[in-house]
Amino acid sequence: MNRRFLFVLSSFSFAVLFLFLVALFSGQGKNINGSFGLKLLRLRINQGNHTLLTPHRKLLRTALAEPNRIWGEKCSKADIVINQGPTAPLPSGIPTYTVEILNVCVSGCDISGIHLTCGWFSSARLINPKIFKRLRYNDCLVNDGKPLINGGTLSFQYANTFLYPLSVSRVVCS
Repeated sequence: MNRRFLFVLSSFSFAVLFLFLVALFSGQGKNINGSFGLKLLRLRINQGNHTLLTPHRKLLRTALAEPNRIWGEKCSKADIVINQGPTAPLPSGIPTYTVEILNVCVSGCDISGIHLTCGWFSSARLINPKIFKRLRYNDCLVNDGKPLINGGTLSFQYANTFLYPLSVSRVVCS
């Protein structure tokens, strides 16, 4: 009788634990009310009219856009992909972020004159101005305006208390 009670109790405990873990990892960014007060963190990615929810992880953010090739354009600003994500903070505690800028042109084009919308971008860590520099409010220049070869990647790190949203504003097809 005593063993049967312990077996039922342990089975019930495992079932409750399993259900708790399923609820924890399958939520849609909602609070799990209870004694723990856990909140699931979710990252929202907007793609046109659709919003994707993904688990919160320290991955590089990707700006996704579909190129419009209807009129036979050789390249477009959608051929430049910007990824950025957090990295180890400076010794002073200021957060740092790594930015990768990629040329993913499928027609083999080199892209120059890459300008990004960047707000009042600034960094506590020096960035080589030949790689990335702010020209004015909301206008940053990549690679000193020189071509980023097909399949090429530029990367740099900046330090600030928050992540700057960066997006391509204009390009020149070479």
